[in-house]
Amino acid sequence: MKQAIVARADLGMGEGKLAAQVAHASLQAYEEATGGAQREWKGEGQKKIVLQADGEATLFELADKAERDGLPHAIVRDAGHTQLEPGTVTALAVGPAADDRVDAVTGELQLY
Repeated sequence: MKQAIVARADLGMGEGKLAAQVAHASLQAYEEATGGAQREWKGEGQKKIVLQADGEATLFELADKAERDGLPHAIVRDAGHTQLEPGTVTALAVGPAADDRVDAVTGELQLY
């Protein structure tokens, strides 16, 4: 079990902003998980990987694939209080789910 969080590299987010967006995405997708996925993922140490995307379109394409594959996922839109305009799409989390199912959606991306 793992979760992949995909953050936009094209926005130039500061390290703290990036960390906050990744955390938002992780928690939101976790809350979308059903059945025993939450419990199993927590019991296995909550494995996560952070990957990069080149823009908003990529996040939506990946979210569509996750949706079609029946995976928990969450898109994060920034509130606009600091570095970004309100509503800016910053990150996507996919999973928690089996490693191979998450990789089928995000496996082509590079580490952040």
